Amino acid sequence: MSWVRRGFPARNPCKPDTLPCPAFLVVLTSGKGPFHEFKERGSFRMTSAAHRAQGIILHGPEAFEGMRRAGRLAAETLDFITPYIQPGVSTDALDRLCATYIADRGGVCAPLGYRGYPRHICTSVNHVVCHGIPAPDKVLQDGDILNIDVTPIVDGWYGDSSRMYHVGEPRVKAKRLVEATYECLMRGIKAAKPGATLGDIGHVIQTYAESLRYSVVRDFCGHGVGREFHQPPNVMHFGRPGQGTVLRPGMIFTIEPMINAGRHETKILADGWTAVTRDKSLSAQFEHSIGITEDGCEIFTLSPRGWHCPPYDGAGTATP
Repeated sequence: MSWVRRGFPARNPCKPDTLPCPAFLVVLTSGKGPFHEFKERGSFRMTSAAHRAQGIILHGPEAFEGMRRAGRLAAETLDFITPYIQPGVSTDALDRLCATYIADRGGVCAPLGYRGYPRHICTSVNHVVCHGIPAPDKVLQDGDILNIDVTPIVDGWYGDSSRMYHVGEPRVKAKRLVEATYECLMRGIKAAKPGATLGDIGHVIQTYAESLRYSVVRDFCGHGVGREFHQPPNVMHFGRPGQGTVLRPGMIFTIEPMINAGRHETKILADGWTAVTRDKSLSAQFEHSIGITEDGCEIFTLSPRGWHCPPYDGAGTATP
């Protein structure tokens, strides 16, 4: 997890001891400890010079090809782990399976070792919003909903993606939250095109979620990605149309809305990583890495098997 200072975070070289953990933490009011107050850097429509001033990279064809490779491994990993997600399986077992799968294909798990983060992936169950730490004693139960967040590095490119899963047979309200969160993601992606703004993306996500009486998490956001795990711009999942950074071809970033069944407030547990809903309501998240093209956007992390939102037909079951 990158700490957010006043403005955009410092860039991180692709080194094992400096690899960030998925997703920005954005604290909108000043807090205690390592979390700094964050303020949006204006709501104006930016020119190319303003993009450069804010550190936003406009990537070329080589970057898009690199992101396709990294994004495909991320998506393949999330496909691979699907049949192992069953009641009675520990999140530690899922972590080891994903780590082996990525390593066997020449990838590196970006989260491992960053500021002491101990695992290769994040596993967030039920009211955990994001950054849940896999552990042997965290065993999946029938009816749970689970998010798995993976970020393999392939040839220096970061493929960042997360997906929701049903564990056994969740209750109807949990399934509806998952479905709504996926729809939020896809509506945000549909809004991502040249000439649109980041505010447009946040607005369509917020509008849809709130129309169903869900809330959008404010404390975390999407981010630029490429040869660095986190870079400008910050991608909020709420906002006003026409405000914020103007999208241009070559921009690469994640959209990763976290949607709560209850209120939007979150808190960090004593482990320093796990974010949960303050009211203990269910939370769901989906994430894709995308690149802005001349006429829309390209999704780098689409499932090769077409497993976009659960239930995942034909996944079967497997034993860790």
